[in-house]
Amino acid sequence: MTGTSGPGLALKSETISLALSAELPMVIVNVQRGGPSTGLPTKPEQSDLLFALYGRHGESPLPVLASRSPSHAFYTAIEASRIALKYMTPVILLSDNYVATGSEPWKLPDISDLPSLTNNLTTTNNSKDGFLPFHRDMTTFARPWAVPGVPGLEHRIGGLEKEEGTGNVSYDSANHQYMTDMRAWKIANIANDIEPLELNGDEKADTLVLGWGSTYGGITQAVNRLNEKGVKVASAHLTFINPFPDNLGEILSNFERIIIPELNTGQLIKLIRERFLIDAKGINKVAGEPFTAQELAEKIEEKINE
Repeated sequence: MTGTSGPGLALKSETISLALSAELPMVIVNVQRGGPSTGLPTKPEQSDLLFALYGRHGESPLPVLASRSPSHAFYTAIEASRIALKYMTPVILLSDNYVATGSEPWKLPDISDLPSLTNNLTTTNNSKDGFLPFHRDMTTFARPWAVPGVPGLEHRIGGLEKEEGTGNVSYDSANHQYMTDMRAWKIANIANDIEPLELNGDEKADTLVLGWGSTYGGITQAVNRLNEKGVKVASAHLTFINPFPDNLGEILSNFERIIIPELNTGQLIKLIRERFLIDAKGINKVAGEPFTAQELAEKIEEKINE
């Protein structure tokens, strides 16, 4: 499923909520642009991050990834599909018009080198008592995916909350608490299955520039220019925003100053401050234009000298 910022996302939010309640694999590609609604359809912006994380009914987290370049979008699409199929969950893949309308040289990969995509499809009973549609794999917390039409695997689906294992409709308060906690545990567990965050630039610097999505090129070049100038600074760029990479907290703790450039009014910075209690500093822009490397280099140096 694809989408852009605007009225269509309200309908997609309902679709995501239904897929979440059934815990079915789905990849939603959100190509962000200047908004809200039909504001700037050809201009880039990173304004949908909080919507991707929280724009649903109830406590229902899901994985959120972000592409940083045209070639990276290919690999993040595969990664989003891998996570959706393995963990039986909808996944949101964020892009924006700077990535969508960009281009770069890219060598076609060897298919055998790409990650394998596994799924939870089943045609057999998973217990001595018959098929339990809501029984979970204890490694991934994913539910089985019954192939439609297989005798004996019939089960009840729908938006009403179900009992763990049997799939019977349940209104029990303890079951609701467990289901809410389990949804969060399943998504948090994905952090054990993703690549650790990598550093660029001077790893012994006091300043880290943290970004996500299409700001990658501007941030990387700005940091490289500052290091060549003698200004010590490092950078890191998030592909997974939910869950965060396991080593993000450790990396952030190694720097005295965290700077977060975003093409919004400050969304990732809210998440970093809340999760890690770090007083990060923002560089924000919502002019319908991407950051340039020189613009970021100047603003980063200003933040360092404040």
